[in-house]
Amino acid sequence: MKAIGYRTAGSIDRADALELIDLPRPVASGHDVLVEVEAISVNPVDAKVRQGVSPAPGEWKVLGWDAAGRVVEAGEMVTRLRPGDAVYYAGSIARPGANSQFHLVDERIVGHKPTTLSSVEAAALPLTAITAWEMLFDRLDIRRPVPGAANAIVIVGGAGGVGSIAIQLIRALTDVTVVATASRQETRDWVTNLGAHHVVDHRNPIAEQVAALGLGAPAFVFSTTETDRHLDQIVELIAPQGRFGLIDDPKALNILPFKRKSISVHWELMFTRSIFQTPDMDRQGKLLNEVARLVDEGKVRTTLNQVLRPIDLANLKQAHSLIESGRSKGKIVLEGF
Repeated sequence: MKAIGYRTAGSIDRADALELIDLPRPVASGHDVLVEVEAISVNPVDAKVRQGVSPAPGEWKVLGWDAAGRVVEAGEMVTRLRPGDAVYYAGSIARPGANSQFHLVDERIVGHKPTTLSSVEAAALPLTAITAWEMLFDRLDIRRPVPGAANAIVIVGGAGGVGSIAIQLIRALTDVTVVATASRQETRDWVTNLGAHHVVDHRNPIAEQVAALGLGAPAFVFSTTETDRHLDQIVELIAPQGRFGLIDDPKALNILPFKRKSISVHWELMFTRSIFQTPDMDRQGKLLNEVARLVDEGKVRTTLNQVLRPIDLANLKQAHSLIESGRSKGKIVLEGF
Protein backbone atom coordinates (compact mmCIF):
# COMPACT_ATOMS: atom_id res chain seq x y z
CA MET A 1 0.00 0.00 0.00
CA LYS A 2 1.04 3.60 -0.54
CA ALA A 3 2.21 5.58 2.47
CA ILE A 4 4.20 8.72 3.23
CA GLY A 5 6.94 8.58 5.84
CA TYR A 6 10.53 9.42 6.73
CA ARG A 7 13.66 7.87 8.20
CA THR A 8 15.42 10.90 9.67
CA ALA A 9 13.80 13.69 11.69
CA GLY A 10 14.41 17.23 10.54
CA SER A 11 13.25 20.31 8.66
CA ILE A 12 10.45 20.13 6.11
CA ASP A 13 12.83 21.80 3.62
CA ARG A 14 14.97 18.67 3.40
CA ALA A 15 14.54 16.50 0.32
CA ASP A 16 13.96 13.44 2.50
CA ALA A 17 11.75 15.17 5.09
CA LEU A 18 8.87 13.06 3.77
CA GLU A 19 8.99 10.30 1.15
CA LEU A 20 6.44 8.28 -0.79
CA ILE A 21 6.89 4.64 0.20
CA ASP A 22 5.28 1.23 -0.22
CA LEU A 23 4.39 -0.77 2.92
CA PRO A 24 2.62 -4.10 3.51
CA ARG A 25 -1.13 -3.80 4.03
CA PRO A 26 -1.84 -4.41 7.77
CA VAL A 27 -4.18 -7.12 9.06
CA ALA A 28 -6.76 -6.40 11.77
CA SER A 29 -6.73 -8.44 15.00
CA GLY A 30 -7.77 -7.97 18.61
CA HIS A 31 -9.47 -4.62 19.24
CA ASP A 32 -8.19 -3.19 15.94
CA VAL A 33 -10.12 -2.28 12.83
CA LEU A 34 -8.47 -1.74 9.45
CA VAL A 35 -9.64 1.49 7.85
CA GLU A 36 -9.32 2.43 4.20
CA VAL A 37 -8.27 6.06 4.56
CA GLU A 38 -10.21 8.61 2.52
CA ALA A 39 -9.04 11.89 4.08
CA ILE A 40 -6.42 13.04 6.59
CA SER A 41 -5.86 16.25 8.51
CA VAL A 42 -2.51 17.74 9.50
CA ASN A 43 -1.93 19.03 13.04
CA PRO A 44 0.96 20.76 14.87
CA VAL A 45 1.85 17.41 16.43
CA ASP A 46 2.71 16.07 12.96
CA ALA A 47 5.31 18.79 12.50
CA LYS A 48 6.68 18.41 16.04
CA VAL A 49 7.20 14.67 15.65
CA ARG A 50 8.71 15.03 12.17
CA GLN A 51 11.16 17.64 13.45
CA GLY A 52 12.34 15.71 16.49
CA VAL A 53 11.57 11.99 16.41
CA SER A 54 13.41 9.53 14.16
CA PRO A 55 12.38 5.88 13.82
CA ALA A 56 14.70 2.99 14.57
CA PRO A 57 17.47 2.58 11.96
CA GLY A 58 16.10 1.14 8.74
CA GLU A 59 12.48 1.74 9.76
CA TRP A 60 9.94 4.25 8.45
CA LYS A 61 8.04 6.76 10.58
CA VAL A 62 4.50 7.34 9.29
CA LEU A 63 2.69 10.37 10.68
CA GLY A 64 -0.97 11.36 10.64
CA TRP A 65 -3.31 11.61 13.62
CA ASP A 66 -6.62 12.62 12.08
CA ALA A 67 -8.46 10.47 9.57
CA ALA A 68 -11.80 9.58 8.07
CA GLY A 69 -12.54 6.49 6.06
CA ARG A 70 -14.33 3.16 5.95
CA VAL A 71 -13.76 -0.01 7.97
CA VAL A 72 -12.65 -2.93 5.76
CA GLU A 73 -11.63 -5.49 8.42
CA ALA A 74 -12.35 -6.02 12.11
CA GLY A 75 -10.36 -7.93 14.73
CA GLU A 76 -11.87 -10.76 16.75
CA MET A 77 -12.40 -8.54 19.85
CA VAL A 78 -14.17 -5.72 17.99
CA THR A 79 -17.76 -5.21 19.15
CA ARG A 80 -18.85 -1.71 18.11
CA LEU A 81 -17.76 -1.51 14.48
CA ARG A 82 -18.03 -3.70 11.40
CA PRO A 83 -16.79 -3.64 7.79
CA GLY A 84 -18.53 -0.93 5.80
CA ASP A 85 -18.89 1.54 8.70
CA ALA A 86 -17.87 5.12 7.94
CA VAL A 87 -15.61 6.32 10.75
CA TYR A 88 -13.43 9.17 11.96
CA TYR A 89 -10.70 9.17 14.61
CA ALA A 90 -7.33 10.54 15.72
CA GLY A 91 -5.50 7.29 16.49
CA SER A 92 -2.53 6.78 18.81
CA ILE A 93 0.83 8.54 18.70
CA ALA A 94 2.41 5.30 19.94
CA ARG A 95 1.49 3.55 16.67
CA PRO A 96 2.01 4.24 12.94
CA GLY A 97 -0.10 7.16 11.72
CA ALA A 98 -2.80 7.44 9.08
CA ASN A 99 -0.73 8.86 6.22
CA SER A 100 -1.28 5.57 4.40
CA GLN A 101 -3.93 3.93 2.23
CA PHE A 102 -4.91 1.51 5.01
CA HIS A 103 -4.55 2.09 8.73
CA LEU A 104 -4.93 0.00 11.89
CA VAL A 105 -6.64 1.68 14.85
CA ASP A 106 -8.15 0.48 18.12
CA GLU A 107 -11.95 0.59 17.81
CA ARG A 108 -12.26 2.04 21.33
CA ILE A 109 -10.93 5.41 20.13
CA VAL A 110 -12.94 5.47 16.87
CA GLY A 111 -16.25 7.24 16.28
CA HIS A 112 -18.93 6.87 13.65
CA LYS A 113 -18.51 9.67 11.10
CA PRO A 114 -21.19 12.38 11.21
CA THR A 115 -23.73 11.46 8.54
CA THR A 116 -24.07 15.06 7.37
CA LEU A 117 -20.35 15.49 6.68
CA SER A 118 -18.11 14.27 3.89
CA SER A 119 -14.93 12.44 4.81
CA VAL A 120 -12.99 15.64 4.11
CA GLU A 121 -15.14 17.66 6.50
CA ALA A 122 -15.06 14.94 9.15
CA ALA A 123 -11.28 14.46 9.04
CA ALA A 124 -10.84 18.02 10.32
CA LEU A 125 -12.46 17.19 13.66
CA PRO A 126 -11.18 14.20 15.70
CA LEU A 127 -7.89 15.28 17.27
CA THR A 128 -9.05 18.80 18.03
CA ALA A 129 -12.48 17.67 19.21
CA ILE A 130 -10.99 15.11 21.60
CA THR A 131 -8.42 17.61 22.88
CA ALA A 132 -11.01 20.34 23.41
CA TRP A 133 -13.57 18.00 24.98
CA GLU A 134 -11.11 16.43 27.40
CA MET A 135 -9.74 19.80 28.46
CA LEU A 136 -13.11 21.48 28.88
CA PHE A 137 -15.06 18.69 30.53
CA ASP A 138 -12.51 16.23 32.00
CA ARG A 139 -9.72 18.59 33.11
CA LEU A 140 -11.17 22.10 33.63
CA ASP A 141 -14.65 20.75 34.39
CA ILE A 142 -16.22 23.99 33.17
CA ARG A 143 -19.74 22.84 34.05
CA ARG A 144 -18.71 23.09 37.73
CA PRO A 145 -18.68 26.79 38.74
CA VAL A 146 -15.87 28.55 40.60
CA PRO A 147 -17.34 30.42 43.63
CA GLY A 148 -17.34 34.18 43.07
CA ALA A 149 -15.83 33.97 39.58
CA ALA A 150 -17.40 35.06 36.32
CA ASN A 151 -18.88 32.08 34.48
CA ALA A 152 -16.50 32.75 31.60
CA ILE A 153 -13.52 31.21 29.87
CA VAL A 154 -10.65 32.89 28.03
CA ILE A 155 -9.35 30.80 25.11
CA VAL A 156 -5.86 31.89 24.11
CA GLY A 157 -5.46 31.16 20.39
CA GLY A 158 -9.16 30.90 19.60
CA ALA A 159 -8.74 30.65 15.82
CA GLY A 160 -6.53 27.55 15.83
CA GLY A 161 -7.83 24.04 15.31
CA VAL A 162 -8.44 23.28 18.99
CA GLY A 163 -9.73 26.75 19.82
CA SER A 164 -12.14 26.61 16.90
CA ILE A 165 -13.86 23.45 18.14
CA ALA A 166 -13.63 24.44 21.82
CA ILE A 167 -15.67 27.58 21.18
CA GLN A 168 -18.41 25.54 19.55
CA LEU A 169 -18.53 22.84 22.22
CA ILE A 170 -18.82 25.46 24.96
CA ARG A 171 -21.66 27.22 23.16
CA ALA A 172 -23.48 23.95 22.37
CA LEU A 173 -23.20 22.35 25.80
CA THR A 174 -22.88 25.11 28.42
CA ASP A 175 -23.86 28.68 29.27
CA VAL A 176 -20.23 29.73 29.84
CA THR A 177 -19.26 33.08 28.26
CA VAL A 178 -16.46 32.67 25.70
CA VAL A 179 -13.68 35.23 25.35
CA ALA A 180 -11.37 34.24 22.50
CA THR A 181 -8.05 35.81 21.58
CA ALA A 182 -7.25 36.60 17.93
CA SER A 183 -4.95 39.21 16.40
CA ARG A 184 -5.92 39.61 12.74
CA GLN A 185 -9.25 40.72 11.33
CA GLU A 186 -9.77 37.42 9.49
CA THR A 187 -9.16 35.40 12.66
CA ARG A 188 -11.33 37.75 14.72
CA ASP A 189 -14.14 37.24 12.24
CA TRP A 190 -13.53 33.46 12.30
CA VAL A 191 -13.91 33.11 16.10
CA THR A 192 -16.91 35.44 16.13
CA ASN A 193 -18.65 33.35 13.49
CA LEU A 194 -17.93 30.23 15.55
CA GLY A 195 -19.74 31.74 18.52
CA ALA A 196 -17.24 33.64 20.69
CA HIS A 197 -19.06 36.28 22.76
CA HIS A 198 -16.01 38.55 22.93
CA VAL A 199 -12.65 38.79 21.14
CA VAL A 200 -9.45 40.32 22.51
CA ASP A 201 -6.10 40.86 20.80
CA HIS A 202 -3.27 38.70 22.14
CA ARG A 203 -0.69 41.04 20.64
CA ASN A 204 -1.55 43.43 23.47
CA PRO A 205 -1.91 42.76 27.23
CA ILE A 206 -4.84 40.37 27.61
CA ALA A 207 -5.74 41.04 31.26
CA GLU A 208 -6.55 44.71 30.70
CA GLN A 209 -8.76 43.91 27.71
CA VAL A 210 -10.64 41.17 29.58
CA ALA A 211 -11.18 43.46 32.58
CA ALA A 212 -12.60 46.13 30.25
CA LEU A 213 -15.36 43.71 29.17
CA GLY A 214 -16.94 44.09 32.61
CA LEU A 215 -17.56 40.39 33.12
CA GLY A 216 -15.52 40.04 36.27
CA ALA A 217 -12.55 37.70 36.69
CA PRO A 218 -13.07 34.58 34.52
CA ALA A 219 -13.23 31.19 36.20
CA PHE A 220 -11.31 29.42 33.44
CA VAL A 221 -8.45 29.97 31.00
CA PHE A 222 -7.60 27.54 28.20
CA SER A 223 -4.25 28.31 26.55
CA THR A 224 -3.67 26.57 23.23
CA THR A 225 -0.47 28.35 22.16
CA GLU A 226 2.41 30.58 23.37
CA THR A 227 1.53 29.92 27.00
CA ASP A 228 4.92 31.09 28.29
CA ARG A 229 4.46 34.44 26.53
CA HIS A 230 1.02 35.07 28.06
CA LEU A 231 1.49 33.44 31.48
CA ASP A 232 1.84 36.67 33.48
CA GLN A 233 -1.35 38.02 31.91
CA ILE A 234 -3.19 34.77 32.66
CA VAL A 235 -2.12 34.90 36.30
CA GLU A 236 -3.44 38.46 36.50
CA LEU A 237 -6.81 37.94 34.82
CA ILE A 238 -7.97 34.57 36.21
CA ALA A 239 -10.25 34.46 39.27
CA PRO A 240 -9.05 33.14 42.63
CA GLN A 241 -9.56 29.36 42.79
CA GLY A 242 -9.93 29.33 39.03
CA ARG A 243 -8.80 26.53 36.73
CA PHE A 244 -6.13 26.90 34.05
CA GLY A 245 -5.37 24.45 31.24
CA LEU A 246 -2.78 24.30 28.48
CA ILE A 247 -1.88 22.01 25.59
CA ASP A 248 1.30 23.48 24.09
CA ASP A 249 4.92 22.73 25.00
CA PRO A 250 6.60 25.77 26.55
CA LYS A 251 10.33 25.34 27.18
CA ALA A 252 9.78 26.42 30.77
CA LEU A 253 6.63 27.10 32.77
CA ASN A 254 6.80 28.77 36.18
CA ILE A 255 3.43 28.11 37.78
CA LEU A 256 4.47 29.39 41.22
CA PRO A 257 2.63 32.73 40.69
CA PHE A 258 -0.64 30.78 40.58
CA LYS A 259 -0.19 29.70 44.22
CA ARG A 260 -1.48 32.97 45.72
CA LYS A 261 -4.79 32.48 43.92
CA SER A 262 -4.90 28.69 44.46
CA ILE A 263 -5.21 28.13 40.72
CA SER A 264 -5.27 24.51 39.58
CA VAL A 265 -3.16 23.75 36.50
CA HIS A 266 -4.22 21.10 33.99
CA TRP A 267 -2.24 19.72 31.08
CA GLU A 268 -4.06 17.87 28.32
CA LEU A 269 -2.65 15.36 25.85
CA MET A 270 -5.34 13.54 23.92
CA PHE A 271 -2.97 10.58 23.35
CA THR A 272 -2.65 9.78 27.08
CA ARG A 273 -5.53 7.30 27.12
CA SER A 274 -4.29 5.37 24.08
CA ILE A 275 -0.60 5.45 25.09
CA PHE A 276 -1.32 3.98 28.52
CA GLN A 277 -4.35 1.90 27.51
CA THR A 278 -6.30 3.46 30.40
CA PRO A 279 -9.45 1.71 31.66
CA ASP A 280 -11.55 4.60 30.33
CA MET A 281 -9.91 4.56 26.88
CA ASP A 282 -13.29 3.97 25.21
CA ARG A 283 -14.45 7.41 26.31
CA GLN A 284 -12.75 8.82 23.22
CA GLY A 285 -14.89 6.76 20.88
CA LYS A 286 -17.99 7.75 22.85
CA LEU A 287 -17.18 11.45 22.81
CA LEU A 288 -16.53 11.32 19.05
CA ASN A 289 -20.01 9.81 18.66
CA GLU A 290 -21.39 12.66 20.77
CA VAL A 291 -19.59 15.22 18.61
CA ALA A 292 -21.04 13.51 15.53
CA ARG A 293 -24.53 13.88 17.05
CA LEU A 294 -23.93 17.59 17.69
CA VAL A 295 -22.73 18.02 14.10
CA ASP A 296 -25.74 16.21 12.65
CA GLU A 297 -28.05 18.36 14.79
CA GLY A 298 -26.42 21.52 13.42
CA LYS A 299 -24.92 22.57 16.77
CA VAL A 300 -21.28 22.10 15.77
CA ARG A 301 -19.72 22.56 12.36
CA THR A 302 -16.51 21.34 10.83
CA THR A 303 -13.46 23.54 11.33
CA LEU A 304 -12.16 22.68 7.87
CA ASN A 305 -10.55 25.70 6.23
CA GLN A 306 -8.40 24.34 3.37
CA VAL A 307 -8.47 21.17 1.24
CA LEU A 308 -5.50 19.82 -0.71
CA ARG A 309 -5.99 17.04 -3.27
CA PRO A 310 -4.68 14.36 -3.58
CA ILE A 311 -2.80 12.90 -0.60
CA ASP A 312 0.69 13.06 -2.10
CA LEU A 313 4.17 14.19 -1.21
CA ALA A 314 3.88 17.77 -2.49
CA ASN A 315 0.58 18.47 -0.78
CA LEU A 316 1.60 16.92 2.54
CA LYS A 317 4.81 18.97 2.57
CA GLN A 318 2.77 22.08 1.81
CA ALA A 319 0.43 21.30 4.71
CA HIS A 320 3.36 20.85 7.10
CA SER A 321 4.81 24.20 6.00
CA LEU A 322 1.47 25.94 6.54
CA ILE A 323 1.12 24.44 10.03
CA GLU A 324 4.65 25.50 10.95
CA SER A 325 3.97 29.09 9.81
CA GLY A 326 1.67 29.59 12.81
CA ARG A 327 -0.69 31.66 10.68
CA SER A 328 -3.24 29.06 9.65
CA LYS A 329 -6.81 29.12 10.95
CA GLY A 330 -9.05 26.12 11.23
CA LYS A 331 -7.86 22.84 9.75
CA ILE A 332 -5.99 21.68 6.64
CA VAL A 333 -7.27 18.41 5.13
CA LEU A 334 -5.92 16.22 2.31
CA GLU A 335 -8.17 13.89 0.35
CA GLY A 336 -7.55 10.71 -1.64
CA PHE A 337 -4.35 8.79 -2.41
